[in-house]
Amino acid sequence: MPEHVVSEEEKVKHLAEAEKFKAEARKATAEAIKFEADAAIAIIQKNKTERAEREELAGDKFNHIYYFTDAVGSSSIKQCINQLTLWNRLEPKCGIEINFNSPGGSVIDGMVLFDFIQGMKRKGHHIITSTLGMAASMAGILLQAGDTRVVHKEAWLLIHEVSFGASGSMGAVEDTVDWAKRIQERVLNIFAERCKLAGESGTAKHPLNKTQLKKRWSRKDWWISSENALDWGLIDEIR
Repeated sequence: MPEHVVSEEEKVKHLAEAEKFKAEARKATAEAIKFEADAAIAIIQKNKTERAEREELAGDKFNHIYYFTDAVGSSSIKQCINQLTLWNRLEPKCGIEINFNSPGGSVIDGMVLFDFIQGMKRKGHHIITSTLGMAASMAGILLQAGDTRVVHKEAWLLIHEVSFGASGSMGAVEDTVDWAKRIQERVLNIFAERCKLAGESGTAKHPLNKTQLKKRWSRKDWWISSENALDWGLIDEIR
């Protein structure tokens, strides 16, 4: 049988088919590479999303921990109340911790938060008030607002007589002084009542009464260590 001679036309056709096959192979390879790249990107994005979700779940806000690190004033009180209100609406009766590291500030503004915390407790929230650094002046009073009062070992509590400024006529100044004394009595009652309860629960070995508190803070800044605060009933726990 005579040998088939490949014509030039057939050679061109075969070469064209071969190039077409190579092109299709390159296209398939490129598509496979793109698919793998897209898959890798999708995995990275999925991991990032899962990590962001884990970080959110581990965050202070998700776990109802509020760090109060400013002076006590209308703005800082409003921010704290707004956050507590949000938690109350999203998760009624959830446990909440308010951690104070504050130099204190306005008594009137501070008492707004004090009363608000009492309302949260009546709604079924267990409120922990705690301290890292210091709870000074009004922040020390706010520390008494929680169901459980916690101070970290190297933190300090500062309490002292109520401070007010007064100006105007003699009568106006006397009225302001009288008002300040009435507020101070309320503050002393808050401390004395919590000390008494701590003594009854057994967390305080030597709970202070109102007279002792008044004598110790009179005309001075009274800095109290975590150990003494626990012993006297000003806190319930050292963390």
